[in-house]
Amino acid sequence: MNLKDVEVFCAIVTAGNLSKAARALGSTAMTISRRLAQLESELGVRLLQRTTRAVSLTSEGEEFLPYARAMVEAEQTAKNMFSGDATGAFGLLRVTAPSGFGRRTVLPLLPELMTANPQLKIELNLNEDAVDIVAQGYDVAIRIAPLKDSRLVARRLADNPRVLCASPAYLQQKGVPESLADLKNHDALRLSALPWSLVDSQGDAVSYAPEARFYCSSVEGVREMCVAGAGIAQLTALDIHDEIARGELVALTLNDVAMPALAVWALLPTRRYTPRRVTAFLAALEHALRAPTGLSG
Repeated sequence: MNLKDVEVFCAIVTAGNLSKAARALGSTAMTISRRLAQLESELGVRLLQRTTRAVSLTSEGEEFLPYARAMVEAEQTAKNMFSGDATGAFGLLRVTAPSGFGRRTVLPLLPELMTANPQLKIELNLNEDAVDIVAQGYDVAIRIAPLKDSRLVARRLADNPRVLCASPAYLQQKGVPESLADLKNHDALRLSALPWSLVDSQGDAVSYAPEARFYCSSVEGVREMCVAGAGIAQLTALDIHDEIARGELVALTLNDVAMPALAVWALLPTRRYTPRRVTAFLAALEHALRAPTGLSG
């Protein structure tokens, strides 16, 4: 298999069409098209659906893409082994993460990571949507929500349970709830229209949707309103770690329900080959997540 053909295939997927891929590789659209056709002929499958303006992966192309990227990465790694000025991780690291977690946990570790790896470039997408990391060419996705069935490789990074919380000033004014029924007498702050997730005494998941005084599409908005004393919110331990440590928020415990045990996950496109840039990033992230949350449930 010609690695140049594989490189062309990866470039087309990243660029989104043949012309942009040709410009990125310093070639022509005709040459790019011919190389793609050679690769498809050798594999015996169609990798991309082509239109005049764009391309899209076939199911076979989506399955082949992680291996193609691994081949290109492995070739570059082999070359860098014998380059005198090549040290540490290198290349473009593409990461997608939820916005709140990304701003609080991922962004702060990147300057040091980039200083330690001078040839590393990083593209960070902060987005609440579940991005298709294979089709869009991401190296790793960070997820907080429960994982759905997936062909992706999931790596658990840290525990991150849900937590009911409120400010000391709010609790002094409204009282401390002790049971689920008590919450009816309190002001709820909710993330968009999502219900709160709880666990009953039998260990079954329970959805609870209190009528909220405040809804917000972002974790940051709910957290700020909670700190300001506007009501009770359900966030995660990592969302409120700093506020708990500073005494700005208090974690609440109810006697008849518990909080679900979530985790922080890294999703990878394949387990066959993990680029050095990904292992360096995950090591830095796991180190950052080792700090205790100061919560017990």
